[in-house]
Formats: sequence, structure tokens, C-alpha cells
Amino acid sequence: MGLLENLFGGGLPRMSAEQRREAERLIEDLIGVGRTDDFLSERPGGQFNAQCHNLRARAIGKRLHEIGGLPLMMAAYRKVKKRLGANLGAHLEYAWDKIGDWSA
Repeated sequence: MGLLENLFGGGLPRMSAEQRREAERLIEDLIGVGRTDDFLSERPGGQFNAQCHNLRARAIGKRLHEIGGLPLMMAAYRKVKKRLGANLGAHLEYAWDKIGDWSA
């Protein structure tokens, strides 16, 4: 069973096999972003937008929303929180504010 099957417990949104593989890669990339750069910053600039949100994390969130909507974003959030802890999970929650149906 793959990452997404584990996250959804078999209740995956309608996605092709290619979309599932892409989503799994994006979630692993997102975990790497959180681990190395964090999802929020105290100051804008560089890899952070004017709201101090990580640009790569937001791009990943937007793509996850395109692929699987809010359910896929929630699964990714839960995976990040599990792997990186509640603090970085909360940072991701704020970094994704207003992406699709996501609201911090």
C-alpha cells in the first residue's frame, strides 16, 4: 500500500495512478521544505512571500489542490504534522491559507 492509500485508508479522491505518484512526490518534497526551510519566516524575501509564507510550500499546496482538492491537502497536512511535528504542522496550516478551500 502506497503513501496515499495509507493516508486515506482506501478512500482516495478520484486520481489517476500518475496523479497519485505526483501527489506522493509532492508530499515528500513538502516534508523536505519544512525540514530544511520551514513553512513560515519572520521576514519576507527570498523564498518567502510578502506574508512570510514559503513560496515552494504554497506552490505544492496549489498543485495538491488541483489534483485532489481539500481532501488531498488535508492528507498532506496530516503527513507533515506526523513526520515533522505539531509546530511545523501549524506553520504549514498558515502558509497554505487561502489556497483553494484551505483556511488557517
